[in-house]
Formats: sequence, structure tokens, C-alpha cells
Amino acid sequence: MSAPLPLNIGMEPFPGYRLCGLRGRGGFATVWEATKSNGSPVALKFLPAGDGSSAAREIRSIQTVRQLEHPYLVQLEQIWCIPGYIVVGMELAEGSLLDLLNASQAEFGAPLPADQVCSLLASAADALDFLNARQHMVGGKRVAIQHCDVKPSNLLLFGDTVKLADFGLASPTTTRFQPHRRAGTLDYLAPEVFKGRLSEHSDQYALAASYCQLRGGRLPFNDTPAEFCSTYNRPAPDLSMLSAPERPIIGRALHTVPQDRWPSCREMLAQLANVVT
Repeated sequence: MSAPLPLNIGMEPFPGYRLCGLRGRGGFATVWEATKSNGSPVALKFLPAGDGSSAAREIRSIQTVRQLEHPYLVQLEQIWCIPGYIVVGMELAEGSLLDLLNASQAEFGAPLPADQVCSLLASAADALDFLNARQHMVGGKRVAIQHCDVKPSNLLLFGDTVKLADFGLASPTTTRFQPHRRAGTLDYLAPEVFKGRLSEHSDQYALAASYCQLRGGRLPFNDTPAEFCSTYNRPAPDLSMLSAPERPIIGRALHTVPQDRWPSCREMLAQLANVVT
């Protein structure tokens, strides 16, 4: 495996793309602002390449979603491999919902109000329902796509609009349940993913957990293991950060039985909007 290239302001990781500054650093990836040769801004996300098979799998996932068009999916321009990294060029966002939450807590000492969270997540719900519908042709099959890593840091802000980003774990599905590798950010994952399965409502579960964090400044579970454990069982969620009318709606989305969750993410957000506005 090649040693990763050092990333510095002014370097060109690919001809015509010059790094201007670091925009964010997550658990695995870094995002840099760059300019193209025509002067227009772009975001470059650097993902550790890992071994050859995992890198190839991530590239396939990203390429699959890149073919799709939806106003609330982040537009992907290019995908490259350079020593040590998979690099994804995409439209430049102002920040993420996690950034917005952190700013609210720093300035006002409180997380985001319910009506604002509902408004922001409505577009994310629309994007997820689009992906989750079995209407996409991949490899000659009609499939649904589960994002598999829904969380506030992957929900990006473009003005007042939120778009869904980071498709490296996106997985095509052909059935309501199917075996799936244990992958994703553990704090947000549905219980079936810990058991090595994926359901048609796994993304909805993660969106509901994200709602709790944005509304209350914390997640609904405090016992999530540090790594995947097949014997771990999600407890009943602690929804005390939410108002009484919100709790049954989010509680249904966090049901341990996927079939008992909401039929769609949009319906969950519509129910929330009814009680908070």
C-alpha cells in the first residue's frame, strides 16, 4: 500500500484542483476546500483507501449514487484514487447540521428548536425516501438503496437547504431484509445492523436518532458499544430530551422491529411537523 500523500494548502492532489484550506475532519475522512482551474470552489473529501477490496467497494457505492439525480443529494463531480486516499469532488457546502448544532449550543447554550429541525430534516427525509424506494437500475436489477451512514455530519447545509452526503457505505437492496456487513457509525445504527442485517427502514432509524441529537443535544442511547458486537441489543430509547407529543413519533421510528416503524421518512417528519408547529 502506498504511503498517503501529505495534504497541504496549495498542493494539487489532481491536476486543476488546488487545496485552499481544511474545512472539516471526521472519524475517518477530511474535507478540504479547493478551487478548480476556472476559479470555482469545490469540496474535496479524502477517504483513507484501506485495502484494495474495501476501497473498490466504497468507489462502487459512490458511483452508484452518483448516477442518480435528486435535488437533495449532494452533487458529486469526480472520484479519484491517489496514494493512500479515495478523493471525492463535490459541491461545496456551508457546513453540516452537526456544525449548526455545535454553533447553537455555543451561542445560545441550547440545541436546535423543534420547528427548525423539522424544516431542515424534511429535505433529508425526501432524499432518503428517494434512495430507499425500489426504483433504481443497478447492474440490470431494480433495487432500493440504503445510505447506511445517516447522521448530522453527513447532512450538509446549502443556505436553508439540507442535502444528503457521503455515500461510501450505500448499499443496494432487493428485499425487505438482507444480510449486510456490519458497517456505519454505531451511535446511529438500527439494531438489525448489529445483527448483520439491513432492512428497508434502517435509514429511518438513523434519521430518528439524528433528530434526537439535534433537538436535545444527545443521542437516545448511552450504552452503544465502541465496536460492533453481535450480542448487543438496543435498549428502549431515552426520549426525555423531546416534548411529550414528539416522543411517540420518534419512538415508533426507533422501534426494534423494522416493520413497525413509519412507512416512510417523509411521513415521520410530517407527523413531527404537525405536533411542533
